Amino acid sequence: MSLRKAKIKDATEIFSILQQFALKELLLPRSLNSIYEHIRDFFVYEIDGKIVGVGSLHIYDENLAEIKSLAVKEDYHKNGIGKEIVNACLNEARELGVKKVFALTYVPQFFEKIGFKITDKSNFPQKVWMECIHCVKFNDCKEVPVVIEL
Repeated sequence: MSLRKAKIKDATEIFSILQQFALKELLLPRSLNSIYEHIRDFFVYEIDGKIVGVGSLHIYDENLAEIKSLAVKEDYHKNGIGKEIVNACLNEARELGVKKVFALTYVPQFFEKIGFKITDKSNFPQKVWMECIHCVKFNDCKEVPVVIEL
């Protein structure tokens, strides 16, 4: 078992895991091209050489970062893998000097257990006007914004 930064060779497996959740509408879809472009943002969790969990930290500026594309294969739920990935993202944000980290999630309870608080999307205009505005679910978004101060 190991948690590490993603490598280029991991992109197709990251895409496959995210796609499984996107098809169930539990995550927003990401293109393989987007994963390649942002591969340095990703962490992967491996068991016996097989990637079973993924997540990424996207930096907006010195004050704000977002945890995105957090997914753990269903057979590995309830083993603390998601929490480890989130903690790795938070540690990286601290090391970089980021002051606040947020996520948009359909499972706010998961993040609340780690110390995040439910908030309002209006606190993240960078996200809303750079990304959310282009989303097909923009006018009917059911994601809950959560945030943690570092």
